[in-house]
Amino acid sequence: MTVGEIVTVLIFVGIIIAVYAGEAYLIVGFVRCKRRGALTKRFRSEGAIYVHLLAAVGAGCILYGYLIEPYRIEVREVEVPTRKLHQSAILLVQISDLHCGRRPGNEKKLVELVNDMQPDVVVFTGDSVNTLKALPLFKETLRSIDAPLGKFAVRGNFDVWKWKNIDFFGGTGFRELDGNSIEIQKDGEMFYISGLSCEHPEKLGNLRGTIPENRFSIFLYHYPALVEDLQHLNVDLYLCGHTHGGQIALPFYGALITMSKFGKKYESGMYTVGNTILYVNRGVGMDGGVAPRVRFLARPEITVFDIKPK
Repeated sequence: MTVGEIVTVLIFVGIIIAVYAGEAYLIVGFVRCKRRGALTKRFRSEGAIYVHLLAAVGAGCILYGYLIEPYRIEVREVEVPTRKLHQSAILLVQISDLHCGRRPGNEKKLVELVNDMQPDVVVFTGDSVNTLKALPLFKETLRSIDAPLGKFAVRGNFDVWKWKNIDFFGGTGFRELDGNSIEIQKDGEMFYISGLSCEHPEKLGNLRGTIPENRFSIFLYHYPALVEDLQHLNVDLYLCGHTHGGQIALPFYGALITMSKFGKKYESGMYTVGNTILYVNRGVGMDGGVAPRVRFLARPEITVFDIKPK
């Protein structure tokens, strides 16, 4: 977390505490005055009304972020024209940050949405489960996804920090990438998918020279952290997740926290960095542990890339 993010969170939490402390003070004062048979003017003053409104809006936002938005999956469609394809179009779906828990969440809906798109390729950019009890649910979800040209995955920070030796992808049909490239053919044209586990960023150099410059190249990594280190590599499309779009975002400001070394620079969505298109997916699930189980202005996301001749 950057210093700026820490300051922003402290200010945000401080404002919330101040609003609800003020509301509690007004309510306590009102109750005490009622007991003496008098209505307090302070409780109905102009300033108090603003506090009541802020508290009510805040409570509504909390309920929406807890009960509604985490289950409103957005399907984001992105066109990627390229001169490296001449007759083939590739439909690629990216999913990320499933964070499966003890109870099912978006998994069934995710499978239905992805399969309805009939993608050529599906990629997963890390963070599988919040608890090992959810591993069967995670594997069944990935196993149920169809993609005739292949399914590919990289590990996220949850996958390597907590469960380094767990086989997340065996039996799912997803091929795990870590410092290697896969050549794929469609309609006689070749393109490449490469990836790294976030445990081994030093393996980025292994990809140098493995992909011809005239072939379209897709790179998978959990973080956006390597996007500015690709000067000598052929990477046309860099796909990652991790930030969750902040998971909690504010109007006109965006993500409160991204947990990225770049802070808000690449918080979510599409960016052009040199000759590379970077896409930061908001993910499908939510962080486990002490993180709040809410999403606000950062809907869960499936991204569909229509990669076609320019």
